[in-house]
Amino acid sequence: MQLVMADLAVSISELKRSPSAVLKESNGRPVAVLNHNRPEAYLVPAAVYERMVEMLEDLEDAKLVRERRNEPVIEVSLDDL
Repeated sequence: MQLVMADLAVSISELKRSPSAVLKESNGRPVAVLNHNRPEAYLVPAAVYERMVEMLEDLEDAKLVRERRNEPVIEVSLDDL
């Protein structure tokens, strides 16, 4: 059994038949797209996807900061920049 990580689910056939109806019914929530009763993809509104990408970028930046935290500090003056 595979975990479906959305409250709503539709078959690929149903999505093909009426994508706008699926989007309308979702009310901005994620929708699992099923193929043979298994999640094949997730459909999320553009605004949600954009926030997810921003959050992933923030996590990558935070990881980089943690990695560089122990590196030696090099002081520079504003004139050097």
